[in-house]
Amino acid sequence: MGPRPSTKAQGVPSHVEGRERSGVERGEGPPRLKMDWFPVWLSLRVALLASVITVIVGVPLAWLLARRRFPGRDLISAALLSPLVLPPTVLGYYLLMLIGARGPIGRTLAGWNIELAFTWRAAVLAAAVGSFPLLIKTAQSGFESVDRRLEQAAQTLGHSELSIFWTISVPLAWRAILAGTVLAFCRAFGDFGITLMVAGNIPGRTQTLPLAIYDHVQANQLDQANILSLLSIGIVLTLMLALGRAARLRF
Repeated sequence: MGPRPSTKAQGVPSHVEGRERSGVERGEGPPRLKMDWFPVWLSLRVALLASVITVIVGVPLAWLLARRRFPGRDLISAALLSPLVLPPTVLGYYLLMLIGARGPIGRTLAGWNIELAFTWRAAVLAAAVGSFPLLIKTAQSGFESVDRRLEQAAQTLGHSELSIFWTISVPLAWRAILAGTVLAFCRAFGDFGITLMVAGNIPGRTQTLPLAIYDHVQANQLDQANILSLLSIGIVLTLMLALGRAARLRF
């Protein structure tokens, strides 16, 4: 074997090679991965709040679509399902036109010194908009499966529609509502396109888990991207398994 090439020939300064060699000799090993866990906690918070909004607004809408016939019902149903098929950038663009500084909602909130666009609150709104269809269709199917004779019997006994909704319709459709809620949470947890348009990708402020994975891939930090990806898969699979177990419960 020939002589080992010098550090100058290799293009590595001697003082750098000395530090690397001394580090290995001391047993320090390779440098540790630096992980920023803020996107994980932000995504969990955004998904949780978006799911709460989706349930509060979506369950009554699902019941209305399942139990009432009125003019424009099909149009409303199609509009509520559109986030499933429209490009996320289209939804994000029009949502930004509404909540941005020049939009009607943005100008109204600005009068109260409330900023919505490009904040974590905008990420919650984006996740809720993207997850609405999953909850509404699932809950609607659950309400449609409830025997209407039970509701009619309660009505003849003098119960109000609100009382029938809470005491009969919701308890009998709880599995469908729970399934829709879990699906909505998972959809909100993984939202990318709408969030990017209305909340941006600001590290430490609005960068959610999917956006952080994208940034790590762009920076060729594949180890960090792999860790975050496996974590997101684990969270979703855990929720799906829990949902399967809950669906088998009998009350």
